[in-house]
Amino acid sequence: MTQHRRLADTVPQVDPARMAASLVPPRQFVDARLENYRPDPDHASQAEAVEAVRLFAAGWGPRPGGLFKRGPKPPERPGLYLDGGFGVGKTHLLAALWHLAPGRKYFGTFIEYTALVGALGYVEAVRLLSGASLIAIDEFELDDPGDTMLMSRFLGELVAGGTRIGATSNTPPNALGEGRFAAADFLREIQGLSDRFTTVRIGGLDYRRRDSAESAVAAGNDAVEALPASPDTTVDDFGALIDHLASVHPARYVGLMDGLQTAGLLDVRVLPGQTEALRFVALVDRLYDAQIRIVAGGVPLDRVFGDDMLAGGYRKKYLRAISRLVAMTHMGPPA
Repeated sequence: MTQHRRLADTVPQVDPARMAASLVPPRQFVDARLENYRPDPDHASQAEAVEAVRLFAAGWGPRPGGLFKRGPKPPERPGLYLDGGFGVGKTHLLAALWHLAPGRKYFGTFIEYTALVGALGYVEAVRLLSGASLIAIDEFELDDPGDTMLMSRFLGELVAGGTRIGATSNTPPNALGEGRFAAADFLREIQGLSDRFTTVRIGGLDYRRRDSAESAVAAGNDAVEALPASPDTTVDDFGALIDHLASVHPARYVGLMDGLQTAGLLDVRVLPGQTEALRFVALVDRLYDAQIRIVAGGVPLDRVFGDDMLAGGYRKKYLRAISRLVAMTHMGPPA
């Protein structure tokens, strides 16, 4: 029987410097710039959003054309919130803003920042990120009041030190208009920081929209076991991997991606509870950011979250994870 490398045998040791260094745009947005964002001509708000990001970035330096060039004055508010539906290019614009920011800067999902605070402690996390020119937060989540209050306080301290903030809304995929604009909720929940943000609404259709019948590929256990035994490929029993995640802080999941191109999962089953589901979501985000191909057997990965979960308070997290799992099971073998 082929002996494969297992993620469940890996106990990543990730120091604070490595955690901070991992806070960069995902691989698919490495080249994201304002110049290669393609606004939909049927939705003027997309072109307006490009100009809003450009204007916000101008706050880091002289206006284009020189010190005395006439033109729009950069905004005085230190925060920019991009609000819109799934697949309208919010992450591309946020990554483009990150590329425009000078000096030390960070880009991560809301979950990654809260995990960083959890792993390092609040004081150490503030110390680590203080002085950055930009903190970019993709998919700012409002479904956990405790985390939202923590991030509001955390960002308040960073803004007081001169850091600027860019954030995008967390909107469920393929929700047919559900929660398409979250600005009012965002401004209410971040309380004292609400007056520090300029809000930009972005309309449009999901450029990634797939046929609604498309689902995750369940290749079967035989296909998983037939994967080559190579350093860039892992094969895990799904249940054993979920158990292992409980012993690794989510901020250290990035260490599980080292050298990985293909992840095989045997005997996938419906997740037993919310705690296991949220850990799996954090892993899915890391796998997707690293563009890891998934080959799975058992229950299709878009069905691992029970109906009660999809109807609950973390619905947006689970829908996003499902969308990403579908994409990763459709990836071809690495070149």
